[in-house]
Amino acid sequence: MKYGYFDDVNREYVIQTPKTPYPWINYLGSDNFFGLISNTAGGYCFYKDARLRRLTRYRYNNIPLDNGGRYFYIRDKDGYYSPAWMPVKEDLDSYTCRHGMGYTKITGVKNHLETETLYMVPLGDPIEIHRVKVRNKGNVPKEIIIFSFIEFCLWNAYDDMTNYQRTYSIGAVEVDNGTIYHKTDYRERRNHYAFYGVNHQINGFDTDREAFLGPFNGLHEPEAVLAGKSNNTIVSGWNPIASHSIEIKLLPGEEKELIFILGYVENPVEEKWQEKGVINKKRAKKLLEKYSTGDTVHRAFLELKEHWHQLLTKFTVKSHDEKLDRMVNIWNPYQCMTTFNMSRSASYFETGIGRGMGFRDSNQDLLGFVHQIPEKARERILDIAATQFEDGSAYHQYQPLTKKGNHEIGSGFNDDPLWLILAVTAYIKETGDFDILDVQVPYNCDPNNMGSLLEHMEKSFHYTLNNLGPHGLPLIGRADWNDCLNLNCFSVNPDESFQTCENQKGKTAESVFIAGMFVYIGKELAGLYKRLGKEDLAQSVLLEVEKMHNNVETHGYDQEWFLRAYDFYGDKVGSVENEEGKIFIEPQGFCVMAGIGIDNGKAQRALDAVDRYLNTPYGLVLQQPAYSEYKLNLGEISSYPPGYKENAGIFCHNNPWIMIAETLLGRGDKAFEYYRKIAPAYLEEISEIHRLEPYVYAQMIAGKDAPRHGEAKNSWLTGTAAWNYEAITKWILGIRPDYDGLTIDPCIPKDWDNIAIKRVYRDAEYHITIRNPEGVSKGVKKIIIDGQEQDSNFIRLLDNAAVHNVEVIMG
Repeated sequence: MKYGYFDDVNREYVIQTPKTPYPWINYLGSDNFFGLISNTAGGYCFYKDARLRRLTRYRYNNIPLDNGGRYFYIRDKDGYYSPAWMPVKEDLDSYTCRHGMGYTKITGVKNHLETETLYMVPLGDPIEIHRVKVRNKGNVPKEIIIFSFIEFCLWNAYDDMTNYQRTYSIGAVEVDNGTIYHKTDYRERRNHYAFYGVNHQINGFDTDREAFLGPFNGLHEPEAVLAGKSNNTIVSGWNPIASHSIEIKLLPGEEKELIFILGYVENPVEEKWQEKGVINKKRAKKLLEKYSTGDTVHRAFLELKEHWHQLLTKFTVKSHDEKLDRMVNIWNPYQCMTTFNMSRSASYFETGIGRGMGFRDSNQDLLGFVHQIPEKARERILDIAATQFEDGSAYHQYQPLTKKGNHEIGSGFNDDPLWLILAVTAYIKETGDFDILDVQVPYNCDPNNMGSLLEHMEKSFHYTLNNLGPHGLPLIGRADWNDCLNLNCFSVNPDESFQTCENQKGKTAESVFIAGMFVYIGKELAGLYKRLGKEDLAQSVLLEVEKMHNNVETHGYDQEWFLRAYDFYGDKVGSVENEEGKIFIEPQGFCVMAGIGIDNGKAQRALDAVDRYLNTPYGLVLQQPAYSEYKLNLGEISSYPPGYKENAGIFCHNNPWIMIAETLLGRGDKAFEYYRKIAPAYLEEISEIHRLEPYVYAQMIAGKDAPRHGEAKNSWLTGTAAWNYEAITKWILGIRPDYDGLTIDPCIPKDWDNIAIKRVYRDAEYHITIRNPEGVSKGVKKIIIDGQEQDSNFIRLLDNAAVHNVEVIMG
């Protein structure tokens, strides 16, 4: 069942009912100011950090689920309603939500009044624009009152939802010429405030939630709206809000426009006050004036659309499959940019309170956005590296506002360091910026203890070598990529975290997955050394890579597939010897990606086993059979019900590793089968099963052991976006940047032909046409560049700022 449709021309998903199976959201903002907005105007916004600088409140796990946001109420002679449906939930005559690139537009029609609200964050300014257009589509004049509503969060979202003995006493606002200024804590330790204003004379306002709603009413029945009149309240403590009321008269066919601005201002400490007790509003008033006209807002909207056009035209494909094209050209790279901005921190499944930016997460996310914003990728790499310790380990997370490591989580996730090498080499291949390797970067954010970025990478590599177990395989630490495989935890206390509790001492629990990573990423480090002319260092790395390769072949393979790990006792995990959890997806992907077992048939047997045991109609499950009881030696993975999350759920993040592995065996049909099963555009028609947005990836889909097989959870903020983009663009379509050019190596279904790709690479534009006259999956017979045939599928760097035509003949 579909709840809307894709509008590829406008790069929008159009939702035609407010009653989607779950709130379908979008993200606003692309720099420092961000918002989450649902298809019924729910959500919240923040400046840089969703925990420490949150402007508006949102209550997770609420009833109804999506309750609280940027709301408008329309009061007319027949009653009242919300043009975005929520929170009043009065039936509308028609409803449309258009989620676009960095904006959302919701249109509701009721009683011949059309209300169109555009929600957007303009480029370069820390504000949300809520542009409301009301149009009388009837034959008689209309008199209405529009009420706005947002609820302020008292900045620190954790404190706001827990410390009521304080927060109920400190709420403070000012109202000046119709603009409501939220200044809680400003008198004491803050130099920032929020504001909500409108470019129209108001008839009234409220800043006290209880006065606006009434003490016994919810958001669906505010007393002020019922009465048709604001109370002009000034809050003192309790719960500050911002609400305006505006009376409007419309002749038949007449349209009027209101522009509401929700913004954030930081003042220099010496400029905090206009006079004693009155905040300095100059910066806010400047922003209000800047966006006070419809023409200005329209220009900002066009600039935002052009910004996204430039980002999304770095890599485009035109094929026989419109679903493939819309994923590659629009929604997958758009999601990659969102994960760049948010990491895993703020979605409808992550509250923005408990997580910061992840070390491994952000390094992997970079693979999906580096071609779009290389300059920000550079900055992100240096931020990540600065949270590394001198021994090569790293904080697992850091806070985006301070950019310092998160002590609550700490370190000890032994895959983390290797991802830095992968991110840096991907960045240099895209940009040619070798100078980044010489940048001095702190250890543990300490400016008195610095090392070059290349030294950080070397420490990452040697951290693994310095932490090997009895089989010569890497120690797993608290966990590897799978945070729920906790082989040193042995937790019996339900009140402690599996990841951060005290781990058992010992150097026995080993990860075959990290071993595969080490081989794959070690080759990348060796390749970088060779490009730098450091042949001796390259050979020393390759020697260690070969040792690890042999250790995996000897101790990490189990009859037909790669083992997952050895536990604390030295027993096998992911082995035919286990009753449950016999085969795991992660090592099958990364070990084959690393080239282990390709020459002797072990890789093919492992991937065949994946198909046989892990494949389902909705994607590949993480392991089989599912765990049916809690196992102390395995940790959180066995605490989930069978078929959910890491216990045999379909983890969409690691499915692309199998896609990539299949391309290394030349099996394009199988690689694309796996791609298609989890790509959201292909799931649109089963939205009643999938439930989440049909335009972005989810982290997890319920596996075949679950009662609701095919149902998704945790959409938007997942490494799935970057790895699926990596799989489809670099390995299936096969356009891979290297240090000195592009490798063209498609691995496609046999019936594909005549694929047109545009790839912007180092300012040159490559128009690549792939022809497949012999119906093969892999193999390039001929490449013709600007009319000249060449004898290799590697295109050396060509003139920048030029357009090059590349014809690829497979065979």
